[in-house]
Amino acid sequence: MNIDIITIFPEIIEHLFNYSIIKNAKDKKIITVNIHNLRDYATNKYRQVDDYQYGGEAGMVIMIEPVDRCLTALKEKNNYDEIIYMSPDGDLLTQKMANSLSLLNNIIIICGHYKGIDQRIRDHLITKEISIGEYVLTGGELPAAVLCDSIIRLIPSVLNDETSALTDSFQDNLLSTPVYTRPANYKGFKVPDILLSGDTKKIKEWNINKALEKTKLKRPDLYKKYYENNK
Repeated sequence: MNIDIITIFPEIIEHLFNYSIIKNAKDKKIITVNIHNLRDYATNKYRQVDDYQYGGEAGMVIMIEPVDRCLTALKEKNNYDEIIYMSPDGDLLTQKMANSLSLLNNIIIICGHYKGIDQRIRDHLITKEISIGEYVLTGGELPAAVLCDSIIRLIPSVLNDETSALTDSFQDNLLSTPVYTRPANYKGFKVPDILLSGDTKKIKEWNINKALEKTKLKRPDLYKKYYENNK
């Protein structure tokens, strides 16, 4: 997969892709992540990419021209499956959406800043808007990193144990089961005996039951959805 990220603050996001699983995926050439400074596509010597709002409201707005210039340059080199804008009023990022996006080959992610981007970019240049939650951040860089992480870890060969992603929370509308590691007894806090039994069938049943209990307690909405999908 190839991911191109457009931002006016590349330094915020660059180092986030140089650690852990994402770095390994880059080193294995499973993914490429290219970060583009929008100011490189400005048309004046001040590298200006934002301006005051029409109508007199407060807050600067990212202009359409540098965004269009950047997108045009990128599309001359690749065919893109999605051009995504990170926005608090976009479609809420879910595991199902991450699963779907992980199957694509080329995507562009646009990070907004200040008051946002010119509405004409949203109307004519992008294909999808995504939100990571119903709150506002200073810019789209951190949401873009969250989106990338949720996608990249699902790509085959990125995780050492590919079955690990299949048991994550939300994959089947269930929260993940409790997990434990050594020591089996720490200050009297013990790991459930069933997990030490070696009985694969019973452990699997225990995991399913615990996931159901946890989901029913913490996310009854997901619990209801799980049963509706498994009638």
